[in-house]
Amino acid sequence: MPTPLETLIASGTKLWLDSIDPELIVTNRKLGATGATSNPIIVADLIRSNRFDDRLAAQLDAGHDDTAIAWNLTDGLVSEAQEIFQPVWEATRGNDGYVSFELDPLIEDTEAPMPHAERVQRYIELGLHWSKGHPNRMIKVPATPAGIDALETLAAEGLSLNVTLVFTQRQYEAARDAVWRGAQRRASLALFKSVYSIFVSRVDVYAQKHVPMLAAEAAGLVGIVNAKRMWQQNQTFWQGKGAPLDQEIVFASTGTKNADDPPDKYIAALAGSDIQTNPPKANDLVQTLGKSYTRQVDQMPDASILDAIDRHIDATHLESILMEEGLAKFADPQKGLIATLGQRRAQMAGTGR
Repeated sequence: MPTPLETLIASGTKLWLDSIDPELIVTNRKLGATGATSNPIIVADLIRSNRFDDRLAAQLDAGHDDTAIAWNLTDGLVSEAQEIFQPVWEATRGNDGYVSFELDPLIEDTEAPMPHAERVQRYIELGLHWSKGHPNRMIKVPATPAGIDALETLAAEGLSLNVTLVFTQRQYEAARDAVWRGAQRRASLALFKSVYSIFVSRVDVYAQKHVPMLAAEAAGLVGIVNAKRMWQQNQTFWQGKGAPLDQEIVFASTGTKNADDPPDKYIAALAGSDIQTNPPKANDLVQTLGKSYTRQVDQMPDASILDAIDRHIDATHLESILMEEGLAKFADPQKGLIATLGQRRAQMAGTGR
């Protein structure tokens, strides 16, 4: 009898792990995960576990500062995860088996803003640097004005791209069109791969907080409807474009924020196509629920709910609020990672390591 995660995968969902913990990568690969993604919070948590003190000590002995160590450790952990998923990448000829590497979130630091053109150039420089020699590394770029303006060049240069912090159709369209313009400048589309990370649960949090006139039933479905609509638009856009690999939606932020919601609310609702990035705990929980998942990604709520959402949700305001929050959550963890390294450096010096 198939496990719940096996039924999720059988429905058409690709399962990526929201972690680059080496032990969890191995465990979840056995459960059916075919890719992974990283971010500064994940790396900071791994450092706090003290399991990587030998690596940290080697970096300290080499004289690196905390910022350099943060990136060196991230690069190493992502590279190890890539090795685990490399056979998937080879078997699917580049359609799966990726590990996402997030470019420097401090490019978008609102407390130390840099000019737009400089931000664009930094994304391009760092994307080219961190992707070099890594065929199954996917470079993660945010759907900010500077991030979007860097996408065409990065796609033209042959990078595989994960556009993150996508909340609205406007962002998705701008990012997708930029990526496609760049892809058409390549000599070949054979290894052209892009994904668009749609944040789901944060949209429901926005609706519940900022749209009180929306009935509870509809408010709890705004994120799902938003994601499904962009998924459908993505399906339609890429038909006939001649790209041999799937250009996919990543359903991100799939953890429930409302205690009254089923823990697999978003996982179940978005089953059946493209990619879900789930934290390790979410995968463990799904396995305990004993459910069987079927394709739901193309099933929409009643017309009355869709009408209510369309009537009350202001996409411009939603994007403004969630991007403001998102950029803080984007930059602050990188600052936290560097601070964590500083604290661990002091602790290790105190113990003579």
